[in-house]
Amino acid sequence: MLQLQPLCSLCPLWLFRLHMRIGILGGTFDPIHIGHLALAEEARWALDLEHVYLVPAAQQPLKQNGHAATPQQRLAMVQLACQGNPHLHASDLELQRPPPSYTVETLEQFRATLGSSAELWFLIGGDALNDFPRWYQAERIIALARLAVVMRPGTVINTHGLEERLPGLSERLTTIEGPQLEIASSALRQRMALGQPVRYQIPDAVLEYIRQHGLYGIHDE
Repeated sequence: MLQLQPLCSLCPLWLFRLHMRIGILGGTFDPIHIGHLALAEEARWALDLEHVYLVPAAQQPLKQNGHAATPQQRLAMVQLACQGNPHLHASDLELQRPPPSYTVETLEQFRATLGSSAELWFLIGGDALNDFPRWYQAERIIALARLAVVMRPGTVINTHGLEERLPGLSERLTTIEGPQLEIASSALRQRMALGQPVRYQIPDAVLEYIRQHGLYGIHDE
């Protein structure tokens, strides 16, 4: 009998059953914005996923410049952003482990909890796919989950080149023509520091949290 282990302190086990289709979206979410949410919802709809988990990284291995908000603050913002959508959930899984945050370890925890019958989809932006063969244990990642690549404006994928660098990748990859929203957390942080408006690019509840905690050098709009 499968011994279920909690995926995170925020994810009650009653959410899960066998043969589920689950999406997993990782990132720094510094801060989370409507582009992240639109990507998650588009993948949920296109792939008929029952749940999508947004997993803030403690520290991404390929991003060594630090974060403007603490891990717990980024998690709190993801929780606020997911409110109102019963299919989207925040997960503190990677914050429970010491950094860096390796995707393969996260997927192994999902797989250990849900068993071999669950269908896991790892959601990734098209702009990040070209670096995917460099990820830690990339071959193990595609064994644990299928990749759902959400295309972004101007993204070009060299499928042949990727397959040469990571054999078997193309068979585990599905592309989704997602919403064409060109929003970056780094640009939003810069706008807030300069006192420029970010409303409608960041969920209202998240923006209020940023104001309350004085994050990103925000000025009143």
